Amino acid sequence: MQTRTLGKTGLEVTQLGYGTMGLRGPKAWGVRVVEEDDADRILNQVLDAGINFIDTSPDYGIAEERIGRYISSRRDEFILATKCGCCPVQHEDHLEIKHEWKPEVLKRNIETSLQRMQTDYIDLLQFHGGDAETLQSEGLIDTLLEFKRQGLIRFIGMSNSLPNLPALIDLDMFDTFQMPYSCLSPEHHQWMTRAAEQGAGIIVRGGIAKGGPDAVIQRDQLNAVWEKANLDELLNDGMSRAEMILRYTISHPHCDTTIVGTCDDDHFAENLRSVEQGALSSDLYQQITERVQSVINRL
Repeated sequence: MQTRTLGKTGLEVTQLGYGTMGLRGPKAWGVRVVEEDDADRILNQVLDAGINFIDTSPDYGIAEERIGRYISSRRDEFILATKCGCCPVQHEDHLEIKHEWKPEVLKRNIETSLQRMQTDYIDLLQFHGGDAETLQSEGLIDTLLEFKRQGLIRFIGMSNSLPNLPALIDLDMFDTFQMPYSCLSPEHHQWMTRAAEQGAGIIVRGGIAKGGPDAVIQRDQLNAVWEKANLDELLNDGMSRAEMILRYTISHPHCDTTIVGTCDDDHFAENLRSVEQGALSSDLYQQITERVQSVINRL
């Protein structure tokens, strides 16, 4: 599997990463629940396929625990990224997601994440949201720098989106940025470039989940963009919609890795095949970009 250097971290990450939101377990949210045996199989299948970047969060139910339970013995095979600022509340029938921007919350997050994932260190600890002013005024970046000095984490990242990104990029403090992006939802394109030009590694989420008519989770607005842009006309040589969307994502010159969290064996195999095909041709990439932008401009 092709790898890229994750910005100034120097880490070599596979272009296809794995996001563990789907491993959140029962009594969380959504209708899809992955049982223990399947979580074990999926996580080991990911590593067996050569994927070396795994992204998780305390907000993802029991995902961190499952990482510790099923692949902590293979810790040297993957780069582990999780998040902080998380105060999830488990109710009887659902998981409530809350964030608090206080040093004590970050300290609790790192302690519990290390324990759950049965590891001595986190490769990449990312703020799960937040704005530049709050992170500075509460001393939260300094808190993560202290974690780094203690050897608990290696690098500091930011998982966020507009409108917070410009001010956060201007801080020039983060080793990586994680942001949403796909051909049907390209509004972060320039911010990926801007962050990368400062040396940050770029992690894309939603690189296929924010997809078109074949996506597991349907989004009417994105389906409308696909249809109005007539993107089916651009499919060729047996290319599926999912393949075109995923290959468009990795065609962005600054996409170092895109985290895809499918728990479906067929979808996982298709994603692997798609990434192996590499970036789209420059001509096809440009045609998709122009068609989608024309539709967005009219919305």
